[in-house]
Amino acid sequence: MKKDVWTLKEVIEILHIDQGLVTTLEQEDIITLTTDETGRERLLSSREIDKIRVARVLMEEMDINLPGVEVILRMRQNMIDMRMQFDDILEDLARELQKRLVQRP
Repeated sequence: MKKDVWTLKEVIEILHIDQGLVTTLEQEDIITLTTDETGRERLLSSREIDKIRVARVLMEEMDINLPGVEVILRMRQNMIDMRMQFDDILEDLARELQKRLVQRP
């Protein structure tokens, strides 16, 4: 079963990163952390973890600065959103075609 939310400690251990990267990305509003119901544990969603992973690659392997990372992540999310919209349109079209084929005498 895939987890929806991870603790900051888990993310740091899994991605082999230091907390400074997470802090920097949070300060630049590139990622958003939440807290658990007790207010003690900082949490990240799978989507935020993916942003960290991509940001790390962009910064460390491609030498892209933080403003560039922010632009790339925003463009990436826009592309993902457009792909989902396109998939929805294709599904609607397929349903409509199926309905018309069934109605044909």
